[in-house]
Amino acid sequence: MIGRLIALLAGGIFGAGLLVSGLTNPRAVLGFLDVAGDWNPALIAVMISAIGVYALLSRLVLRSSRPLFAARFAQPVDAAIDSRLVGGAVLFGVGWAMSGLCPGPAVVVLANGTPQSLTFFAGILLGVALESISFARLDDLGNPHQGET
Repeated sequence: MIGRLIALLAGGIFGAGLLVSGLTNPRAVLGFLDVAGDWNPALIAVMISAIGVYALLSRLVLRSSRPLFAARFAQPVDAAIDSRLVGGAVLFGVGWAMSGLCPGPAVVVLANGTPQSLTFFAGILLGVALESISFARLDDLGNPHQGET
């Protein structure tokens, strides 16, 4: 139970950070992505701060034998760069550039209940469903990624 409360608190802090940093404002994000036009570099500080905090804390945390509220650390086991990874990254980038939102800020913006936020979140759910269906069918055909989700 305490682990879930900590996760809820961490999610709330993350959401508040997204709001304060401007990452929930699609115009700010699209301005940052428009390097050839009216570029807004303000989000660079947010990204550099996030990378710095992660780099420091991940090294400290992984020195522990196990996490405080889990049996083990959840680390990626496959570092292969394959078509599934590249395709997902391309779709993520295209969706981010078209909407100005990525999934984390989209969940925060969903609380607004605007038609744009509801449409975007519906698109996320549709994408997840299509991915599950398509890879389930590929697995049935003998896809080398059989068993991965």
